[in-house]
Amino acid sequence: MSEENITRVQLDDKEVILIGTAHVSKQSAEQVKEVIEAEQPDSVCIELDEQRYQSIKEDSQWKDMDIFKVIKERKATLLLMNLAISSFQKRMAKQFGINAGQEMIQGIESAEEVGADLVLADRNIQVTFSRIWGNIGIKGKFMLLTEVIGSIFSRETISEEDLEKMKSQDMLNSMLQEFTEYFPKLKKPLIDERDQYLSQRIKDAPGNKVVAVLGAAHVPGITRELHKEHDLERLSERPPKSKVPKIIAWAIPILILSIIAYTFATNPSAGMQQTLSWIVWNGTFSAIGTAIALAHPLAILTAFIAAPITSLNPLIAAGFIAGIVQAFLRRPNVRDFENLTEDVFHIKGFWHNKVTRILLVVVLANIGSSLGTFIGGADVVRLFFENL
Repeated sequence: MSEENITRVQLDDKEVILIGTAHVSKQSAEQVKEVIEAEQPDSVCIELDEQRYQSIKEDSQWKDMDIFKVIKERKATLLLMNLAISSFQKRMAKQFGINAGQEMIQGIESAEEVGADLVLADRNIQVTFSRIWGNIGIKGKFMLLTEVIGSIFSRETISEEDLEKMKSQDMLNSMLQEFTEYFPKLKKPLIDERDQYLSQRIKDAPGNKVVAVLGAAHVPGITRELHKEHDLERLSERPPKSKVPKIIAWAIPILILSIIAYTFATNPSAGMQQTLSWIVWNGTFSAIGTAIALAHPLAILTAFIAAPITSLNPLIAAGFIAGIVQAFLRRPNVRDFENLTEDVFHIKGFWHNKVTRILLVVVLANIGSSLGTFIGGADVVRLFFENL
């Protein structure tokens, strides 16, 4: 049995065997099967949480999705990002003729075959997302979104030999160093904290011999962290939400309305000009965003009408209303949900599938409205000072 990509750690009377994998590598999946069969461990730990485990086990997850609920709970952007990341992984996986996450599926199947306890060792994905989003700042958010969007349009291919090289310690350390330079605050919740969480879950796994199936990026950190004790409760805490965005969200419309009201009182014609400017800029940009999503004409018109009003009310967004209208007029059918994972494999699929088109309507209408708020607000202030 090849020891490449395998790290062995002895903890008193417990032996821990870490398998460093690439998530789209056929060789990784084969090695997982080989190691578990040879070692006959008491427990197999896999780098999944309950939510991702269920998504692997239940092929019908998309069929059961309520698109109206997604829009109402303001999860359209998060779902679109998840689909974009999934699209990138699936393209790489298809290149090598393997399912994305096949090494984790193999870990589940092999644990069952040898009678080992299966341990879902990773932290809840939503906790990780919230700790990432809450700690990277505005610049970090912008850079992260740019990278995710870029992954959708990327057509880069790599050889499986390059993929296996990515699992080597030297290559890995250089990648993490580069990763930290671009996203210094992202590495802590995404890599470091999960290293600590995973290591504690692996240590707590039942039995004297444990095999852990992990993404290669985690192996060096987990090897270190296994010799320490970690508080899983603390690592699972969600960061408190900052009040600053909410204050800003209310301050802007109050300021805009106050300026327009004052201008109307002193110069009605200038006040009317400000109002028209606000309506045109907000409505036009939101409508353009909705049109880019290839929405129904009534959804585009809805975005134009709604944006100037919703921009003054932080409790509701133009994309919410336009998305609901689009969902009613172009209601997805069962086939759209069934084809979702395949359609997002290509760029055109995001616009072709009715589900993702609704998500695009929500997101792009909101982006357009935000741009319109910025430009329209600046024009309102300009007209205010010109008429003092």
